[in-house]
Amino acid sequence: MLDSLNAQRLIALFAAGWLLFDYPLLGLWDRNETLFGIPVFPLALFVVWGLLIAALALFAEGAGRD
Repeated sequence: MLDSLNAQRLIALFAAGWLLFDYPLLGLWDRNETLFGIPVFPLALFVVWGLLIAALALFAEGAGRD
């Protein structure tokens, strides 16, 4: 099962999500600044979270094409 390209992509996506939501990288966004009136830290969290969900959807939908 782990030999398939889709499984490798999902493992890489998990690792990327783990790293993006780990402390050292989260500390980059922890500032008292706003972007269009929205604090940068929650905005970055939701953008990264949404991108990870979109990538997961793309990988899951493309699973039958391998």
